[in-house]
Amino acid sequence: MADSIWLIGNKGMLGTELSLLLEKSGLPFVGTDCEIDITDTAALEQFAKKQSVGWIINCAAYTAVDRAEEDAENCRRLNTLGAGNIATCAKSIGARLIHISTDYVFDGNGNRPYREDDATNPIGVYGLTKREGELAILENNPRSYIIRTAWLYGRHGNNFVHTMLRLMNERDEIKVVNDQRGSPTWTFDLASAVLAFIKNVDAGKDIPFGIYHYTNEGNITWFDFAKEIFRQGREGGQIVKDCAVKPCTSAEYPAKVKRPVYSMLDKSKIKAALGIEVPAWEKSLTEFLKSNDDFKP
Repeated sequence: MADSIWLIGNKGMLGTELSLLLEKSGLPFVGTDCEIDITDTAALEQFAKKQSVGWIINCAAYTAVDRAEEDAENCRRLNTLGAGNIATCAKSIGARLIHISTDYVFDGNGNRPYREDDATNPIGVYGLTKREGELAILENNPRSYIIRTAWLYGRHGNNFVHTMLRLMNERDEIKVVNDQRGSPTWTFDLASAVLAFIKNVDAGKDIPFGIYHYTNEGNITWFDFAKEIFRQGREGGQIVKDCAVKPCTSAEYPAKVKRPVYSMLDKSKIKAALGIEVPAWEKSLTEFLKSNDDFKP
């Protein structure tokens, strides 16, 4: 059993979820956020050596996709330099690393779920720096697991589900893009998969290092997702009025960065490696809304 787990980026949406799950599981861990500068290798190693760390989970990232285009230097410092530094730190103390990456490493022009060994082709600064971060990790510390995910939502941060619940209670009509396909991912499910890596490896199971994909099951558009949020939210009392949910194209909502049109990720590898079942997105949305007691319309 590892001495302890170091959770980097513990205040974000996924990091907060992981903190709660680690506490519940009884696994020893320490969490840090901005107080440890991940762009400073010396600061990372100084902290790590005080903790007797056996695992590092990196949830720290620059995730403002549009802002990244004008803030490329800071984005690269966190997503590339920082990720590489964390991998170097993990190697120097003999720790295994779990790093969270993204579907944005692909261009979204595919027509079948992306596999881990498919060619990457990022279409913006965010995706490019995340891919460069993956490569830095694999080069600096081969004892690493990289988990790519997509369409993440959870209780502890701004996300699509919270935005939809708010807008549907404020407006009589909303438009949602219907030409981007993917699978929503509940932070609780992703956090559970992260812990499954640790528990399996610590129990002696041989889980090959490298890249894995994880999202909830399903193939939908953002419009499909919004319709189901409205249906379930209306039934559960989190939406208290009628709101027409209408489809639109991405072109009607121009952004600085083109989003991947197709974000489906193949999860065969992670399911086989960990022996886990991946919940359907509708079921996870239901569980999330049930647990989201703090949302008041």
